[in-house]
Amino acid sequence: MVAEHSSKKLFSVTLRVWRQAGPSAPGKFVDYPAANVNPDMSFLELLDVVNDELTKKGEDPIAFAHDCREGICGTCSCTINGKPHGPGKGIATCQTYMRSFKDGDTILVEPFRARAFAIQKDLMTDRSAFDKIQQAGGFISVRTGAAPDANSIPVPKEDADLAMDAAQCIGCGACVAACKNASAMLFVAAKVSQFSLLPQGQPEREKRVLAMVKTMDDLGFGNCTNQYECSAVCPKLISHDFIARLNREYIRALVKTKFSPVSNASGGGAG
Repeated sequence: MVAEHSSKKLFSVTLRVWRQAGPSAPGKFVDYPAANVNPDMSFLELLDVVNDELTKKGEDPIAFAHDCREGICGTCSCTINGKPHGPGKGIATCQTYMRSFKDGDTILVEPFRARAFAIQKDLMTDRSAFDKIQQAGGFISVRTGAAPDANSIPVPKEDADLAMDAAQCIGCGACVAACKNASAMLFVAAKVSQFSLLPQGQPEREKRVLAMVKTMDDLGFGNCTNQYECSAVCPKLISHDFIARLNREYIRALVKTKFSPVSNASGGGAG
């Protein structure tokens, strides 16, 4: 929590929060006034304060997901004023501070909305669909040798840097929530590219991309239509260029497996 004694000018806001008791229950927006807001509070700290007040009144606190609160885990995903993770760029919800808002603001807070992300309660959504995509091929299961063997394989710096850029994906789902088609292409592109750029990922290269794209389609994620909302809201600033790389990987895999189709929605530009 933020220290009670502060020289910062305090202000007041109203949180207009989506409340929904369960997956099949109807939902609605409910207003919660918040006074004496310290601009150095994080957005999640403000939710904590509001929940403390609701608990004291005997009311049901707002359900929201969180863990590390350092922009690493990706669990604190919600939409603030129509933008996944809020008004900042390259940061997660937990890194959004109240100094981003003004006195008297009404802040609209709602869960990530996508068919594949079912609402569990209030601001919490079930994003296990990402886990299923990852389980389909986002790993290396073949023997790649010990550390000395790996270190003996030269990797161009450009490829290593790109692989690290892709590996920064925290699987928060902002790309899906921002896309009008709820496409998961940026997420899948990052996970596929992370391995396809490195020697250790080559043995399962074709199998990986075919399986992950098929799983993505089977789970009901939409197609990609080159709107670039995905990369614009990504808290790790992952470029939509990786989606073009995913498309090339997918076509390459089809050719190498004798054009065996596994997806009816193989991609596009950016989600």
